[in-house]
Amino acid sequence: MREQLMESGNQALVLACAVYLGVVFITSRGLIAAPRYRDLSGRIRDCRARAETLAVDNDGPAATATLAAVTQRLDDLERLGTVAWRLLPQAGVVAIPLSKLASAWRVLHAAERRLLRLESDEEAALLLRSLRLELAASGRPADKELSGVLTAAPASGPETRSLLVASLELLHAREEAATEAEFEQQRIALWLATTGVGAVLALGLALDHQLTMLLGAFGGFLSPVIGVLRPQPERPRSWGALVLAPVGGALAAVGGLLLVRMLADPDLNLLGQVFLDNSWDAPTQPLALAFALLFGFSGTLFSRLASTATRQFVPPVV
Repeated sequence: MREQLMESGNQALVLACAVYLGVVFITSRGLIAAPRYRDLSGRIRDCRARAETLAVDNDGPAATATLAAVTQRLDDLERLGTVAWRLLPQAGVVAIPLSKLASAWRVLHAAERRLLRLESDEEAALLLRSLRLELAASGRPADKELSGVLTAAPASGPETRSLLVASLELLHAREEAATEAEFEQQRIALWLATTGVGAVLALGLALDHQLTMLLGAFGGFLSPVIGVLRPQPERPRSWGALVLAPVGGALAAVGGLLLVRMLADPDLNLLGQVFLDNSWDAPTQPLALAFALLFGFSGTLFSRLASTATRQFVPPVV
């Protein structure tokens, strides 16, 4: 009977890990990168339409060269494999690497600024007013100061155009830095989630803690769910953190049971006999399974228990 239970647990753990890897792929492609890629594609089309309109109104050699360079850059962004990976030109997108997506936004911003130098005075004035309102509504002192500089600038002229381009470059650099930082966090979380699946599978099969892993992962899934259902939810988590939560819960469940076993050991005797009999050595007991669920649900509980265990080996400071 025990062997059948272990075999069922092994199969359930392998199936859960396989399903989870599919969820990670769908999340990274469809929920993190795909919306940004659609925004990028729309901005590329808008930028191309602007270039086509400006080509009618500007026929000088300098303007022609600028428009040709911008068009070439836009063509590069839409070329197969530059941003999105496809098996065939007309096939669906297989993957959208976040590093390529961040680089594509930098290229697009540079193209938009180059086109701004060819815009009419009326369009430049409209953009100037819009930029003033955006900066004035910002809570940053530097933005309000820049808004004052733009307000004092004349409505048109070469200096105003240069100031407008420089302001956009500053805002674009800030946006790109924030985007790259966000994408870096997402990449780290997705990498940890993917490699963590291997650790969960190896530990679960090697240590005979399949149910512990599954309940810990379930607790890690429940934690953000309960957070969303609260009347006043906490600060929204990133997609990467949400994907990582079940893996962290599974690993915290195993580590938590081991810490409970250590603290309940007769040599330390900090938790008592009940915890000793329902922890690491008896992972299928109802109380041990409840511990696994709690450790997966609450990372704070695991960290506090780990701090308690650490203090037992650190001599007090005299």
